[in-house]
Amino acid sequence: MTAHGGDGKSRNVAGLMLAAIGVVFGDIGTSPLYAMKETFSGPHALAMDRGNILGVLSLVFWAITIIVSFKYVIIIMRADNRGEGGSLALLALVSHAAENNRRLSLLVSALGIFAAALFYGDSIITPAISVLSAVEGLQVAAPHLEQWVVPLTLGILFVLFAIQSHGTDLVGKMFGPVMLVWFLTLAILGIRNLAHAPSVLAALSPHYAISFLFREGWHAFLALGSVVLAVTGAEALYTDMGHFGRLPIRLAWYILVLPALVLNYFGQGALLIAHPEAIANPFFNLAPSHLALPLVILATLATVIASQAVISGAFSVTRQAIQLGFLPRMEIIHTSEEEMGQIYLPFVNWLLMVMVMILVVGFKTSSNLAAAYGVAVTGTMVIDALLVGTVMLLIWKWNPRKVKWLIGGFLVVDLAFFLANSIKIPDGGWFPLVVGGLIFTLLTTWKDGRRRLLARLKADALPVEDFLASLSDRVPRVPGTAVFLTGTSEGVPIALLHNMKHNKIVHERVVLLTVIVEEVPFVPEERRLENRLLAPNFHRVFLRYGFMESPNIPKALAHARTDQLGFFYEPMSVSYFVSRETLLPSERPGLKGLRDNLFATLARMATSAMDFFHLPSNRVVELGSQIEI
Repeated sequence: MTAHGGDGKSRNVAGLMLAAIGVVFGDIGTSPLYAMKETFSGPHALAMDRGNILGVLSLVFWAITIIVSFKYVIIIMRADNRGEGGSLALLALVSHAAENNRRLSLLVSALGIFAAALFYGDSIITPAISVLSAVEGLQVAAPHLEQWVVPLTLGILFVLFAIQSHGTDLVGKMFGPVMLVWFLTLAILGIRNLAHAPSVLAALSPHYAISFLFREGWHAFLALGSVVLAVTGAEALYTDMGHFGRLPIRLAWYILVLPALVLNYFGQGALLIAHPEAIANPFFNLAPSHLALPLVILATLATVIASQAVISGAFSVTRQAIQLGFLPRMEIIHTSEEEMGQIYLPFVNWLLMVMVMILVVGFKTSSNLAAAYGVAVTGTMVIDALLVGTVMLLIWKWNPRKVKWLIGGFLVVDLAFFLANSIKIPDGGWFPLVVGGLIFTLLTTWKDGRRRLLARLKADALPVEDFLASLSDRVPRVPGTAVFLTGTSEGVPIALLHNMKHNKIVHERVVLLTVIVEEVPFVPEERRLENRLLAPNFHRVFLRYGFMESPNIPKALAHARTDQLGFFYEPMSVSYFVSRETLLPSERPGLKGLRDNLFATLARMATSAMDFFHLPSNRVVELGSQIEI
């Protein structure tokens, strides 16, 4: 049996399942390290009695069932954008369907952008809390090394971020087997400890969750803020769908990951009923004392893998944001010739590392970090429910009443978890919200600034017909092909006007080239290039890419057929002309003026078009201009 991965090639389902186990489930798979512990020992700790333990176990089980098994695995994973998932892929899908309704389109865009912004907050917290919680196992395995927990965590994180530039291909091949061992270990530890109190399996009944909520009231509501830690990482199933396919992820979840997680949580519950003192670190107390150190090592490997998956996800989301016009161009390095999804963004990598290390030093323990965790995750869950509801109505054409009840049910659960986590905002939950707010401001500022800049360029552009009419025999035509990059599909680019004004020449063949990023992951090669002949030897060429692709202009032109391109492409006779705009912010008052200055700053920081589009440096001519925005 075979399935299709993100690269479109048919691969063995078992192999894709193993790879998915290593990448997709790292975050949710390491939640047993801290979820139960925080419920009974966090800032809103519950009393350690049998009724509360059974109630929490029931909540954990049904949260995993409703949010992960049903909402994400069965429903949301159906809402793919040509095989790709994630907040921005879903945004692109929904935006296209809602384009005729301006108000709905703006609302959908705002929700999708904010979900992507919250992802960055999650990308910072996940490596910090995951690795720190694993290294904290030393407090059980070797108490005399307790003072080394934070330094060791920082060292491990530094190495993790330092190796990103070398690619994850080699390490990636280890991910699946290591995480397979990890999930089997979770299951074995859970089964071993169920013997302490087998009656905890009764908590599989929702009766215990419901009675716990009614009995404990406010305390039970606060406990939801810790229970949600058991489902952090659920959105990764949808985000990584394009890499492995829907079927392998679903099979891996139901066959291995779900049973292992449930067994481990119930094993921890049985241990706590028999030995309440184990709450100091219930996960590591599941193992015999002589196996505690090997378990710490395995847990550290698992959390490094979980962190790696989140870092790679941040790279992927950033590339999507750049291609969809939400972020300025950045340096993107491909670390594998075989896998197009393996990329490295130096700026994002080192910024993430600094932020993660600041978190570890500032919060010091996983318990303190748990207060910051959950807000971003639950916020994303609420947004995903709203967006998939829009998909159900506009794309799937489901019955509105059915959608109302289904999405309403999801929102009741998601909002309950979100509100419970909002209590954590003063204790650290403010961090992902601040990060999300800053990223949201950057994304929307760049998108709006580019829209206004292109509108200004389009309004000021000389029509091609007027330019061609103004050419006379006195303007010499020099040999070769001049490719002028332009962001607009109409008018004459400034670089062409400047070249003729200052150099007094026009090349024998002129190509006005525009790169268009469509709201699909990949564009088929047969649709890559479109040529329009405007006049003899005067072409307008469009290169189309998907938001998961990296544009390479020389490569696209070289691969085009002569009849498709309209002329014979000879690399050594081509010169590329690029406009470098210096933006002058207008004196608009208040926040609008601040956003203008931010946009101008981002534009100055952007990677040059030469590097981003892989233009040969010895064949590029840059012509500058000043534009007031």
